[in-house]
Amino acid sequence: MNLVLYYAPISCALVPYIALTEARAEFSVEVVDFRRGGHVTPEFLRINPKHQVPVLVIDGNPLTENVAIQLWIARNFPAARLLPSGGTDEFRAIELMAWCDSGIHPHLTPNILPARYCDSPGSEEGVRRCAHRMLQERFAVAEGILGNKDWFLEHFNLADIFFFWCFRRAMQFEVDLSRFTKCRAHFERVSERDSVRKLLAFESQTLARLADDNSQ
Repeated sequence: MNLVLYYAPISCALVPYIALTEARAEFSVEVVDFRRGGHVTPEFLRINPKHQVPVLVIDGNPLTENVAIQLWIARNFPAARLLPSGGTDEFRAIELMAWCDSGIHPHLTPNILPARYCDSPGSEEGVRRCAHRMLQERFAVAEGILGNKDWFLEHFNLADIFFFWCFRRAMQFEVDLSRFTKCRAHFERVSERDSVRKLLAFESQTLARLADDNSQ
């Protein structure tokens, strides 16, 4: 099986990168440089006309959308236990991933690029304020789901990976997360995993290489 992950640093493409690493899958990475418009080149648009990452190309066939990619990884590498095995918890994990994808992710970028979400002069601060409020509401829900548990469900799974990225992105956008102590503790636990350390090392190297390329 030949797997190629189309990836951009810091983006939600780190979610399948971590999952593939957890699964001990052999895969290669194609870095998409958004700053140079790599996501809108004719070559990339042939792979994903939605001009987004991640894309996982499986034996030449592209699969897009994070939840679908994550489920494919879990079901093709069952030994990694990236999803609970059957029962309600399996669907709870999928529910949590879908919530990260559609309930949290859309409220992240408006905090840093509000102009993408409005066309009225001077309305950017209102967009940012609303996005911040929505994130606060979502993370408060996550606090309640986590409770005193280490993971969202019985063991570490795909939902933990996706939420890790959401919380990390909010931190990078300097959203005030100080009251979400359970979410922060969860973030720290995920950060200690070998798969995440490998991702962070790869991300650092990739960002340095892209910075060199863009300076030339």
